Amino acid sequence: MPLRIPRGLDLIAIGDSTLDVFLHIHEATLSCQVNKPQCLLCFDYAEKIPVEHVIKVPGAGNASNAAVGGARLGLKSAVVSIVGNDQVGKEIIAGWKKEHVNTAYVTIDTHRESNYSTVLNFHGERTILVFHHPRTYVLPTLDGAKWIYYTSIGKKHERLESQLLAHLKKHPTQKLCFNPGTHQLHRGLEALKPVIARSDVFIVNKEEAARLLEDGERPLQNMLMSFLHLGAKHVVITDGPKGSYATDGKTLWSLPIFPGPVVERTGAGDSYTIAFISALQKGHSVPDAMRWGTANSWSVVQQIGPQAGLLTTQTMPKTLKKFARIHPTSVPLLG
Repeated sequence: MPLRIPRGLDLIAIGDSTLDVFLHIHEATLSCQVNKPQCLLCFDYAEKIPVEHVIKVPGAGNASNAAVGGARLGLKSAVVSIVGNDQVGKEIIAGWKKEHVNTAYVTIDTHRESNYSTVLNFHGERTILVFHHPRTYVLPTLDGAKWIYYTSIGKKHERLESQLLAHLKKHPTQKLCFNPGTHQLHRGLEALKPVIARSDVFIVNKEEAARLLEDGERPLQNMLMSFLHLGAKHVVITDGPKGSYATDGKTLWSLPIFPGPVVERTGAGDSYTIAFISALQKGHSVPDAMRWGTANSWSVVQQIGPQAGLLTTQTMPKTLKKFARIHPTSVPLLG
């Protein structure tokens, strides 16, 4: 539990943190079935696979990426997370402090090590091998931050989630951005309805949206409205290279990605989300927030890892100016 509660925060990001180790490989193949988007990354069995280079990123994970991204965009950010009682945990905390992320809500697990992920980067796309230690999740007493960003967290997080909803009930002016991770998505739509209903921004990618909805993939406009009808004030669905879609219930916008090279895609969604809510926090419109998110993800995918390319208060305006001709267009809402 924190000894000192930070005051005047713009953002509190809640979720797991990890050490990400990126392995850049060339000697692999893809096996894809006809008419199916799923592909298999294949190696020669029982062989040594050369790795071109290795990059370590302590303090990765959705919540950490958001806290760092928010801090770079001028938000007073803090993170609620658990690290191990090991050297990696120390490096993660040191990294947050270097990025001006408040660590008062960080818990050190004295019995287990920090979480670990290996990211295989092949032709710009990533395959992630994830190992998360079992944790006991308890929500600390939070300050009245303007935004809470609730995202990917490990198993048995239901208690923390209930505590978060109770906290938000007592603080109705606090805004919530909900970007569910794997374990939250596995619980299904019915379990997540209370969080979605309280969300000022609910954001998922197209595949996650289809997985949550009972009848699976359908037109994007229809999926957006389905989540909006559950109570979310704004819904955003990202669709990889095809761009993003957002609605506030009155207007629906679509925006293509900004053109540019892709080195590695880890953190593209996190960077979009944090820039989107940073723009809203600064008083920008939803279309402008979509441009902020697209600019941030455009920058992140040009470097390895989820944080190296995060834009700052200085580089965001330059990037938006670079793509000044690309703006969201409104599309009709389904009846």
